[in-house]
Amino acid sequence: MKTIKILGTGCPNCVTTEKIVTEVVNELNIDATIVKVTDIQEIMMYDIMSTPAVVIDEQVVIKGKVPSKNEIQAFLVDNFANNACCSDDNIESSCCSSEDKESGCC
Repeated sequence: MKTIKILGTGCPNCVTTEKIVTEVVNELNIDATIVKVTDIQEIMMYDIMSTPAVVIDEQVVIKGKVPSKNEIQAFLVDNFANNACCSDDNIESSCCSSEDKESGCC
């Protein structure tokens, strides 16, 4: 399951960002938890200077603007594609390299 955080204090842009992310997650039928982070101290831990911001699995992917649906889709699809081989139950038939297998990725 993915964790997607929307960082923002509750301004209209932050609310819009949360709505867009929720729509994309629902449209793509992604197993994700969406968390709204409004505490300024917690937001500052992500080293961003302006909100809204979107964090996917603890990686800041968008900051300081309302993303488009296409931007969110691209981040979520790319994120799943990049991690797909590591979720393959059959290690021998997965796309992981031998280096990945030794590191425990697969």
